[in-house]
Amino acid sequence: MNKLAVISHLLSNALLQSPHKQSGTGFAPTNIALCKYWGKRDAELNLPITSSLSIALPNKGSTTTLTLIDQSIDRVIFNGRERSSTSPFVERLVQYLDLFRRERAWHLQVDITMNIPVAAGFASSAAGFASLVIALNDLFDWHASRQTLSILARLGSGSAARSLWMGFVEWQAGADPCGMDSYGMPLEKSWPDLCVGLLSLNNQPKPISSRRAMQQTVASSVLYESWPKQVSRDLVLLKQAIQDKNFPLLGSIAENNALSMHATMLSSMPPICYFLPETLEAMHRIWKLRAEGLALYFTEDAGPNLKLLFLKSDIKRVQIHFPEMLLAADGSQADPAIDARG
Repeated sequence: MNKLAVISHLLSNALLQSPHKQSGTGFAPTNIALCKYWGKRDAELNLPITSSLSIALPNKGSTTTLTLIDQSIDRVIFNGRERSSTSPFVERLVQYLDLFRRERAWHLQVDITMNIPVAAGFASSAAGFASLVIALNDLFDWHASRQTLSILARLGSGSAARSLWMGFVEWQAGADPCGMDSYGMPLEKSWPDLCVGLLSLNNQPKPISSRRAMQQTVASSVLYESWPKQVSRDLVLLKQAIQDKNFPLLGSIAENNALSMHATMLSSMPPICYFLPETLEAMHRIWKLRAEGLALYFTEDAGPNLKLLFLKSDIKRVQIHFPEMLLAADGSQADPAIDARG
């Protein structure tokens, strides 16, 4: 089954309709994976080899507004600046929009506003595609469920399946070859004292995309065989840590999971390394501070930047050691526009 067949199955006759409104808008938070998604069992449908688990950053993400225009091509405006129709970013977005229209019978102005760095390991693609799907749902009046929107967003970017909710979300790998059981599911737990800080060490676009790096790792890493086993273990421990509000357990598992993912990349051929000297220096600082009694952990996605994990009671101490850190989220935040129950 291809993407168009999945969309036709989910939306049926709605796919044949023109937009019901002149414009539609959607916001989606970026999400930080505590247990990573790394590896696909189906590249066309972005179906993961393993499940994953994340926490949303409610004040960081993407807002997308779609407006019908009387033109022969789509216009894409990113953070106030129009992007060339030949740029890879715009081409990928337009290809996705084409899944929802026949023969480009109508065109859109796509206004995207993000307050996170792009292609730097802050899950900008996930937030972008999730907000695009929410805006399409508004534009067409589909009244689709969050589960359906999660599947649609996944077709654009795998991790976008987790950006349809606030708080903790598990993206279930599923077993259906068509991917109808692979979508995000919010956990009915909050953690008011859990904090996430963004440590931006280098915001330049990364040298190799997550998509390419993932394919290369699965194809060539001698360590990848052990990755699904680790994820199965880590998911159980992370959900137990969230249930019990056991921060040392959550922090240690999330940090080890991230380092294990990067180990698979380093063992691929050729090796993939997102670490920069600044990344390693920050890691060593965190390990030193933890040895001195500060409960501080990190996680890292496909990029050089770190996300710091700590408790609300330690905010001031963490800020002293990392004054450049941006406090991004805690586990209790919610947004009525994005129902945590789906």
